[in-house]
Amino acid sequence: MSAFADQELDLDPVEVARRHAAGELIIIDVREPYEWEAGRVPGSSHVEMERVASMAREIPRDTPVAFLCLGGVRAGLVAQGFRAVGYDAYNIRGGFAAWCALGLPTEPEGAIPAPH
Repeated sequence: MSAFADQELDLDPVEVARRHAAGELIIIDVREPYEWEAGRVPGSSHVEMERVASMAREIPRDTPVAFLCLGGVRAGLVAQGFRAVGYDAYNIRGGFAAWCALGLPTEPEGAIPAPH
């Protein structure tokens, strides 16, 4: 378990996939462009970590949001920041690496978790 793990902040990837498919939450991928191009969660949005704070007004406050990065550290920091200003924000535990390892949906065909 990561030293950054937070039971209230982290959501299991399988639970995120279920809730995302049901339209109960949105996923925002905060990885670098080359990471996004190598593979992503279908239906997720991409906002690089360095730009996410400036894009906050475009992220709905009335829908839970799960942030995603490669392993969960960057997204965890973003989720903490968004929670601090009132968002129902989460980190996807284990990031895109865990998502892929669990065989959850990805795109494009042959998607991989690119190293950071």
